[in-house]
Amino acid sequence: MTRARPTVQMLWESDDPEATLHARFGFDGTDAVLAWLTSALRDHWGLDVVSCERIVMSDANALAWVDTSAGRMVAKWSVAAERFQRLAALARLTTWLADHGLPVSALVPDLRGRGQVELDGTSLGLQREIDGDLLDADDPDQVWAVGAVLARLHDALAVYPEADGFPTEPAPDESLGDQVGDWLATAPEHLPDAAVAALRAAVAAAPPFAAPAQLVHGDVRSANVLCAQREVTAVIDFEEARFDHRVAELARTAVLIGTRFHDWAPVSADVRGQLLDGYESVRPLTGPERAWWPVLVLWLSLRMVPSGEDRSGWGDAAAQLADRPLPAKRDPS
Repeated sequence: MTRARPTVQMLWESDDPEATLHARFGFDGTDAVLAWLTSALRDHWGLDVVSCERIVMSDANALAWVDTSAGRMVAKWSVAAERFQRLAALARLTTWLADHGLPVSALVPDLRGRGQVELDGTSLGLQREIDGDLLDADDPDQVWAVGAVLARLHDALAVYPEADGFPTEPAPDESLGDQVGDWLATAPEHLPDAAVAALRAAVAAAPPFAAPAQLVHGDVRSANVLCAQREVTAVIDFEEARFDHRVAELARTAVLIGTRFHDWAPVSADVRGQLLDGYESVRPLTGPERAWWPVLVLWLSLRMVPSGEDRSGWGDAAAQLADRPLPAKRDPS
């Protein structure tokens, strides 16, 4: 029986997918990809490939959705050799998180127990397909659930045993105040003046922040969270994992939670409040974190304002935030 050919597409780039398949990944068409995957999964995982539905590419990464003798899987590989050590570390991290009850997409170990397999100039990993759709930021229950999972994730990452040797940039040397202050010293001229002035005043009034940075996910937003009804089924794509403050990641998530792959736009104050309520249902903010939360949300919103046409309304969103108080805590029920 002849196998149907998989569709090939780019995740967010406008490059021609067939040309990209060859230029970046060295495959002369989808038949060559399917032959390579069939061999790799048979030899290293002991699995038969039944079919391949689609292949999606972004930067130096490719993903293929495959039906195998053990069910639906997603194969992901990278051709960026400088990332291979980090990918292996991420495989160990997600396995550890899954073993500790976190909803993440852990890699399926190969026949030798490895999460990532270096093969033919690639680093290849295999994951089970997880039921769920991308987070809907207009669904308050899902947003609240993401906040709760993010707090649980932070608690787990704070005690991850391999954090000290994790291959990423070291924790920021500067305090939160110095980070925002340095940015304000060279703030672009196209930003709303009132919002920039409000940020300066807020930084000056904020208390010292002495909490240590820790390992965080780095990119929690709609594109990287799968949900089924009110439940978060998986937080995916840890490739931006790094050291930062918990409240900084929480604020970044609040600003970017509605973004996927194209046309990034701000969310409402209600959405940010729902996320915060979910987070605090697991771990309430400390006093300094609560003081810095609105400062960081305003700062990160200002950083999203484009220098050209602002079709998504980031400038208006930052202006509205300039004198907005911390959202009141609500009953999530």
